[in-house]
Amino acid sequence: MDLGDAKIQRFLATKEVAVLATVQTDGAPLAMPMWFLHAPASLTMISVADTQKVRNLRRDPRVSVVAEAVASGGEVRGVTVQGRAEFLQDGPERRALVERFHEKYRGLERLWAGKAMPANRVMFKIVPSRVRSWGLG
Repeated sequence: MDLGDAKIQRFLATKEVAVLATVQTDGAPLAMPMWFLHAPASLTMISVADTQKVRNLRRDPRVSVVAEAVASGGEVRGVTVQGRAEFLQDGPERRALVERFHEKYRGLERLWAGKAMPANRVMFKIVPSRVRSWGLG
């Protein structure tokens, strides 16, 4: 299965939050709900730089992400992505992604007190090594 699969992309377009799991120093998972952007080749997330999940990613970039939904009839649909996080430095690509975050999450400008990504935030892309889906038809 590929992240660029049309069914997966359509499903991810309906989701505002996905759960990101990182690896703690003792090997235990740390799972956190995250805002995200999806593209055929990667998922992108932003976090406050001095958080446990970011420290985990800097030490061990392996991640797992899950997005799931339950339909009114009880059918479960979802996607999991396993991969590696890569931090993005400031530049045209990151600035374009910041614009996409503002388009998707309308409250972000108020949260950040402006359009620019605050200096205490980091952006990272998740490059998939394995993608699974279920219930997408």
